Amino acid sequence: MHRAPGTGRDDPIGAGATCSAFVHDGARQKKAPKFLFRSHFAVWGSPNPAFAPLLRQPVRPLLPLCIALLASVWVRASAPEEIGEFVFCSYNLENYSEAIAPGPSSPFGSKAKSETAIATLVRIIQEIHPDVLGLCEMGSPAKFEEFRQRLNDAGLGFVDAEYVRAFDEDRHLALLSRFPIVSRNSQNDVSFELNGAKERVRRGFLDVTVEINSEYRLRCLGAHLKSRLPVPEGESIVRRYEAQKLRAYLESILASDPKVNLLCYGDFNDTKNEATVQTIAGVRGTPRHMDDLLCRDALGDRWTHYWKTADQYSRIDYLFASPGLLPEVNSAKCGVYRSTDWNEASDHRPIFTAIRPLNFERR
Repeated sequence: MHRAPGTGRDDPIGAGATCSAFVHDGARQKKAPKFLFRSHFAVWGSPNPAFAPLLRQPVRPLLPLCIALLASVWVRASAPEEIGEFVFCSYNLENYSEAIAPGPSSPFGSKAKSETAIATLVRIIQEIHPDVLGLCEMGSPAKFEEFRQRLNDAGLGFVDAEYVRAFDEDRHLALLSRFPIVSRNSQNDVSFELNGAKERVRRGFLDVTVEINSEYRLRCLGAHLKSRLPVPEGESIVRRYEAQKLRAYLESILASDPKVNLLCYGDFNDTKNEATVQTIAGVRGTPRHMDDLLCRDALGDRWTHYWKTADQYSRIDYLFASPGLLPEVNSAKCGVYRSTDWNEASDHRPIFTAIRPLNFERR
């Protein structure tokens, strides 16, 4: 494999502060421990040589002008930072956890994430430099806190977070954002009936709305559907039922707000020709169809996962955009990360896209 340049952007980091995150646990929400982050700050007040002649004049005649100048500077300093584009990234971390013993959620168990793998994960995320980061296969709340701190130490400042604890004891959905989360609707108890028995979407759905600026919000809906590991009920059947529940949830969001900026993302564990992915996308040509953002790497490859058991590369991680969001997506910047050591971090490659935070009308 050839190494492709990273997609990190020059992004000055400012001073530290603290913020709290939310953990969805059963039917209740609770605040997680505070964590450090860094955020952007605009610096104003540098002397301007153009004003030097004015500063040498008597003060009284210039008092109205000085007041006007101070007012304009105050308005400029208090206005929200202009953001040309922001980056959303989805990444399956492959068991960011302690060692997992064999059990219902992990038939074969797994080893603890190594320091080498973690260091590679952090470096890859640094290179992508996302503003919003959706995660699959996050471990315990303590491991999530550790992960956030590692990213903070690497210069990535996330001001808010979401963590979903559903029925998979080992693998969880999580999200980090450099912008505030203004609405939380994550679903940790989604059920369906299969062969007369009650089953559950084991990782639930992560659902938050992030405020990019005062005029623009992005709703992020994350999912990690049933893996390809065999189960008595039939792994592909379970996955299709989970996809149906995800599609029903998408329908409810789009019905209530047809213009919503909605991004559905995650590891769907199926290729685009399978019913799972087609169900999530919905019916083509209808107002509620979700568009598949065709991410590719520097060589044009779209695969996101390597399955060692089958010696198979495939695309099973996706970004889907609603009709309201699609005009704001910069399709030229929809990417799949590529490097020579991507598989030291995870069996998945992260995918990402750039979004312009302006509400364009779809033509």
